[in-house]
Amino acid sequence: MIPELNQSGVLPPFIPEQSPTDPASMAPYRSTMSEFVFRYAQSPERIIILKGLLKYRQRLKNIGIIEGFQWLDGSFVENVELNLGRPPNDIDIVTFAKRPTQNTNTEEWCSLIQNNTELFDSDVSKEKYYCDAYFVDLNTDPIHIVNSTKYWFGLFSHQRESCLWKGMIEIPIVCDDNEALKILEKEIGNA
Repeated sequence: MIPELNQSGVLPPFIPEQSPTDPASMAPYRSTMSEFVFRYAQSPERIIILKGLLKYRQRLKNIGIIEGFQWLDGSFVENVELNLGRPPNDIDIVTFAKRPTQNTNTEEWCSLIQNNTELFDSDVSKEKYYCDAYFVDLNTDPIHIVNSTKYWFGLFSHQRESCLWKGMIEIPIVCDDNEALKILEKEIGNA
């Protein structure tokens, strides 16, 4: 469930009314893609970004990246329109996933990355999909995974401009994206 934005226009880092020992009451908040789209398809700019996000996720699945999840964050999940007087430019994503079973060795994995730069180069993914996208390879050494998780959680859990503590959203890679696309197309029809 995605909680309501707090008085600062960001997702709360935790839900104060719930138990602090309940993982569901703290970020990252687990959600489905359809809930995410329903919540954030509020403007033409946001709809364009959501369409890019769904295309990005489909491309990941097309190359066999299906076992993992994504953290979604940035101004897209905030009330940037009110706080900064502008629409979001993109959505920040970190994908935590295992390599496709056919590309588990280093040489095959490097080749897959080189042949799909639009998924692994944040500059290219931002231009093509409106996704400022990064990847954490869950097939690497656990120390690397822990350090990467620490880095991304630290970065995503604070607003860049104000250092305000905030929450983020987690969505499985394999999710209800087709349903989310239907919701998004209905929103486009209503616009």
